Amino acid sequence: MKTLLEKDLVAEKGRPLRKYCLTEEGYEVASRIKASQPIADPQQSTLDIPVALPKSRQRPAAGPILGAADDDGFMAINSSPPMPSRSEPQYDHGMSGVQDDIVPFGDALGDETALPTFSPITIPSSAFTLELVLDVREVRAKEDRDYMRVELTKKGVTPIMRSLDLGDALWVAKCKDPQYLQRYGLEGDEIMLDWIVERKRLDDLVGSIKDGRFHEQKFRLRKSGVKNVIYIIEEISMNADHFQKYEEAVESAIASSQVVNGYFIKKTGKMDDTIRYLTRMTVMLKGLYESKPLKVIPTRVLTTQNYLPLLAQLSEKHPGVTHNITYQAFGSLASKSETLTLRDVFLKMLMCTRGVTGDKALEIQRRWKTPQDFVQAFEACGSGDEGKKRKQEMVSGQMNNLVGRKKVARVLSARIADVWADA
Repeated sequence: MKTLLEKDLVAEKGRPLRKYCLTEEGYEVASRIKASQPIADPQQSTLDIPVALPKSRQRPAAGPILGAADDDGFMAINSSPPMPSRSEPQYDHGMSGVQDDIVPFGDALGDETALPTFSPITIPSSAFTLELVLDVREVRAKEDRDYMRVELTKKGVTPIMRSLDLGDALWVAKCKDPQYLQRYGLEGDEIMLDWIVERKRLDDLVGSIKDGRFHEQKFRLRKSGVKNVIYIIEEISMNADHFQKYEEAVESAIASSQVVNGYFIKKTGKMDDTIRYLTRMTVMLKGLYESKPLKVIPTRVLTTQNYLPLLAQLSEKHPGVTHNITYQAFGSLASKSETLTLRDVFLKMLMCTRGVTGDKALEIQRRWKTPQDFVQAFEACGSGDEGKKRKQEMVSGQMNNLVGRKKVARVLSARIADVWADA
């Protein structure tokens, strides 16, 4: 893998859980290799033949599938968990039935009058129980993957284990009758509640700030519409010299999450403290939700475009009343590929350049609405030495009236021009 990375045939993403995907050059090489292989069966090439995994790498049929690509196309290659014993609960596949088109993208909204009108479905408290859902990738170590599940179970909270599209833990209202929601035209048997947890070890937080995952996760949490976001930060011991370099960035990220995003930050000393906190939260939420009915928005009226404006309108018209959606609808909305508009993609592209923060990216996007507008503005600067100078100063010149974090310095402006205009 190191050789493939060095030759730019494979791209790497994520720490500590590394994921890999082919670059364009890597895809071309793989295609040439595939084309050069002899084909035994005219209907099937050798690369299409499934390869049996060694017994040490096989997973149970009900568990997560090794080598399955996630929503952004990256493939997890970390070692698989050990085979569960007969007494252990099987992994849940609540998201395996989620279809990408459960919630369509929809048309852009002109104003609030375009929002749908509907009567929410009322689910009585006697029809469901509150359950904690834990991501299967929340592990203590590769050799001790079930530690969180086992310890939570010991404390009286048996979590549902599944691969989550968003967050590391969340809570759902699970219907006692699996067919209950289908009688109302809804899918599945779970209702997504308004609470989600993102867990970060201190070293992972530093790594996510460095490679941009931290901002991407906050971006996706904001798009999810979940109001109660909890960031659990496990303050494990780190090398003092290494942490000192990023201490200010960590404190700034935590403060921004609290003040700007309104997230609740919970600091714990180790995983055992996190487990105790999740146990207390589950008990508290059981008392909160299992004593009152739930209001559910019919999935048929939802689109990716109207979901957040619809929540805002309902919150304004019915303060104090929470409107929920089914878990499968939430999974469809949380999918990366489906929730990104051109504006979102442009902002993420801008933030790939070192030094371009969310505030700076927003200001750039206000002046150049699309990537095409941005590239055409650089092309209009001309060629030669004079054109190169104008390209390097274009962004800083347009934003020289801004102050604070929104201002773009000349050095950063030149870096942006180098990426977007090869200046």
